[in-house]
Amino acid sequence: MSLYFFRISTGRYSGAADLPYEFEDRAAAWTEMTEVCANLLSGIARGLNPNAEWCMELLDEDKQPVFRISLVGEAIGCKAS
Repeated sequence: MSLYFFRISTGRYSGAADLPYEFEDRAAAWTEMTEVCANLLSGIARGLNPNAEWCMELLDEDKQPVFRISLVGEAIGCKAS
């Protein structure tokens, strides 16, 4: 079993969990991360502004990124209000 931490970033703001999560392997960690993300994304997407980014990372025991899922709102060819 390996220890992992979740980190969520929104613009300039970023924070990692203090308590680690234990997963059997990287595949199990990925599965859990995608499930957590799925539960959060509808609320995040509703509040996302144009040209903003939201990101969730799964960090290893040394707090180095292993996986990242990002949601980006882009205004293309128009001015964002």
